[in-house]
Amino acid sequence: MLGLVVLLLSASSAALWDPIQAMREFSRPVEFDFTEWTAQALLQKALSAALRAEKFLSPVQQKALIKNYLAQVNTTIEWNARLDQVVAQPGLTDRLKEISKTRRQLTIAKERLAALSFLTEAVVQSQTESILADLGFSVGGQVLPPVLYRVTDLPLNLIVSPRNEIRTVLSTNLTAGLDTLQKETIENGIYSKYAHSALVEPIGGLGAYPTMVMRTTDFNWLAETVAHEWIHNYLTFTPLGIRYDQNPQMRTINETAASLAGAEISREMLTRSFSDYLVPPPGPRSRSRLPGQSGQPPAEFNFRAEMRKTRVQVDKLLEEGKVDEAEAYMESRRQFFWEQGYRIRKLNQAYFAFYGSYNDQPGGGASGSDPVGPAVRRLWARSADLKSFIASIRSVRSFEDLQNILKTQP
Repeated sequence: MLGLVVLLLSASSAALWDPIQAMREFSRPVEFDFTEWTAQALLQKALSAALRAEKFLSPVQQKALIKNYLAQVNTTIEWNARLDQVVAQPGLTDRLKEISKTRRQLTIAKERLAALSFLTEAVVQSQTESILADLGFSVGGQVLPPVLYRVTDLPLNLIVSPRNEIRTVLSTNLTAGLDTLQKETIENGIYSKYAHSALVEPIGGLGAYPTMVMRTTDFNWLAETVAHEWIHNYLTFTPLGIRYDQNPQMRTINETAASLAGAEISREMLTRSFSDYLVPPPGPRSRSRLPGQSGQPPAEFNFRAEMRKTRVQVDKLLEEGKVDEAEAYMESRRQFFWEQGYRIRKLNQAYFAFYGSYNDQPGGGASGSDPVGPAVRRLWARSADLKSFIASIRSVRSFEDLQNILKTQP
């Protein structure tokens, strides 16, 4: 497996003759190196598998571990914020002393978090595998591929779409931590030279192997993301997974199926082992919404409905060939969302190409009136259980395939 992963990750090269790949001239210096990260992560997971320390923890001890881990994540976040404060606070006396003190505390917090992460990840992996086995995803008692994830600083995602339609033509991962000006340089360079819409956006998880998951204090979200990314791993060599990047419809089918399945798997796991963290499904929200900015939006504001309205109008303008008008409209709507407390940095064709792929909730949102997500949800509603849903959808090679499956099912 390690040899296969290294082969797949190292098989990329610059195709300068391809105008789409040529756009990477703006991103190549900061593209993420998966080979090194994967090798380190697999080594860590091999050590964890050899020790199997999570097997020696009782259910009570596992709950206490999760509680301590989440508290330490919060402590680390607070020390990070404190460091930002002492660096930037005007008129602070003994600034260098405060910076030194805060960095020491941050280092201690990170070391404690790393120690807890090793065992916490093993517990979550083991519990998720147990649920998957009960749901019928094991072969000879073993879930394949094994559930492996690692909490890490996630790479950013560069999405490129044509200006005259909403469609992902290039998606690549960039190193974590790029600032806003660096993002803008890449996006504006692609727009100016290649007349394509581009967006550099954070992600919450990535279906590498082991999967990459963002650090969070929300255990419900963590469990769902681990399950979501495992579904992508499971589908990798199926007709559906192989065609992930074939067109926007296949990307949406993949992402919507993984979102539905991930929520189901995590809910089962939390119900069985960590019910204290089980919460009702969240309401409509945007990944671009940052906490602590302009307070909470008014209760009557429906972000998902307003974003759907935006997407539908943009699609209409683009179909009429009114590209400049569509872009001006998106900018006006971005300002509108900003006033409502949703700090969207850039709203363009690439934004919709990215967020429009996640269509597991009714209402459309960034997907607008796209029929693909609702079709996946209909198949989900008609399936007897999760295993039969995945068994049906894994063979899908096109949206037409999905429609034909729905026609044959009662």
